[in-house]
Amino acid sequence: MDTDRSPHWFLSHYQARPLLAARDAAQDQARTSLDLGRSQATVSLTVAGVLLPGDCILTWAQVEAVAADENSCFLCLPSGDARVELEKIQRFSERFNRVYTLYPTPGPPTMLISGIPMHRIKGADPGQDTRSKLRAVGRITGPVLDTSTGLGYTAIAAARSGHPVVTVELDPTVLDICRLNPWSEELFSLPNVEQRIGDSGEVVETLADDFFAVVIHDPPMFNLAGHLYGTAFYRGLWRVLRPGGRLYHYIGNPESRSGRNVTQGVLRRLAEAGFVQVKRRPDAFGVTARK
Repeated sequence: MDTDRSPHWFLSHYQARPLLAARDAAQDQARTSLDLGRSQATVSLTVAGVLLPGDCILTWAQVEAVAADENSCFLCLPSGDARVELEKIQRFSERFNRVYTLYPTPGPPTMLISGIPMHRIKGADPGQDTRSKLRAVGRITGPVLDTSTGLGYTAIAAARSGHPVVTVELDPTVLDICRLNPWSEELFSLPNVEQRIGDSGEVVETLADDFFAVVIHDPPMFNLAGHLYGTAFYRGLWRVLRPGGRLYHYIGNPESRSGRNVTQGVLRRLAEAGFVQVKRRPDAFGVTARK
């Protein structure tokens, strides 16, 4: 599908089910979101389906299909003759042999990496998860390094401080998902966000000494990117932080066995790399430290 065509809309079961409820209540209009919850819209209901902007009809069979799939978000595009074509927002990375799927939540969607969610979705949505990371690192007073772009939520939130943000993504396929996520739109529009493509371990080696006021390190799981949990990489983060600069390092559920084990190693290696005030932050599923 060509997403440059206009208009286009985004739906998940959270948006589809209110449409079915309104139909079943014999209403001729319904209130829902056409951008995965970022905004609200009123749409007309007909015998054939939901009348979208531009007089396109999303059939009731299509609405029912979206409502029945709790694990996917869908792109809706005009396909001619007032019809709408549905596409599951999912991409396969041949380079890394991974499937990326945009996964709905009551707030901003998360992304599944070969079935594993990249944000906390139990007891928090990705928006709340992002805010907890920013709270843990404290007030942003200068340039920010975000070592793992993902859906861009951290970079976007940090950029709203007005300071420059450098964000690093290993796999360009992830950015393809971002372009299909309304909540990632500002990743491409905010002027103070600079995107880098590459392995964070290699990109950090190219960055200037003592430049960043804040580093937010939210790496993939240890078994996918163990080098991003190593002393050598932590020394690189220490080098690019300015004196007094702050690091937030996401680890995962501190109550899980793997979370406890990884946390212990991270605390030790951060200290070995030169960081001080290395502290557990179980409220934010990570640790913090200073240079």
